[in-house]
Amino acid sequence: MTDRKSSVTASGSRSYDARGEFDRQVRTLTSLGYPALAGRTPEQFAELVAPLRAEAVERAGAAAGTPYDPAVTGRVPFVLVVTRELAPVERTMPLTALHGGKLPGFVDRSFEPGSLERFVATEEAEPPGGDGVHLLFDVERGEEYCGAVPNDAMAALAGRGRTLLTIEEGIALLTHAPQILVKNKCFSLGGSRSGDRRVPAIWISQKAPKLGWCWAGNPHTWLGMASAGARHA
Repeated sequence: MTDRKSSVTASGSRSYDARGEFDRQVRTLTSLGYPALAGRTPEQFAELVAPLRAEAVERAGAAAGTPYDPAVTGRVPFVLVVTRELAPVERTMPLTALHGGKLPGFVDRSFEPGSLERFVATEEAEPPGGDGVHLLFDVERGEEYCGAVPNDAMAALAGRGRTLLTIEEGIALLTHAPQILVKNKCFSLGGSRSGDRRVPAIWISQKAPKLGWCWAGNPHTWLGMASAGARHA
């Protein structure tokens, strides 16, 4: 794969390049050990995700040359996702970190043993394809829903034709764009549910990203609702 780097604008933000961004995301996953988690060599992992590159470039190409600053905009054109079929959540969350931070992400103790397995994708957020990898397009952390009741936020996003992020997709977003997780602009992941009132979420705790959950009827001023425009495999 080519190694095209995005340029830097006068303001200091990175100028977006879909080809270079896809390659960067593959390198990030490889450097974090995702191929081994998936039972593959780095070469085999690259072959697995390679068919997604053309779709990423085609759909996200319109963003070429525009400033890329997820911390400010709360948006990312696309994210390369590895699902739990290849890499367990318990192994991937500790591979995340805050932008510029060193402490690893962690799963909150409020998830009782075995409960993460019960938080599965809803029918509307079911990952496409069967290879355990897919693309997520037009991703937003959804800070406009900070302070909203999660049930209301989820209904509003459904009305806009958007899809809620799963736990794996939230981890992927944080992995590829750690700048997006900032104080008072964290996000819930309504695409994964366990059949009760709990809604998973990622926020900042102890100077690190934390995967926890909040009640669907309880608003939090620092938690929005992450969503995307589409998925592709």
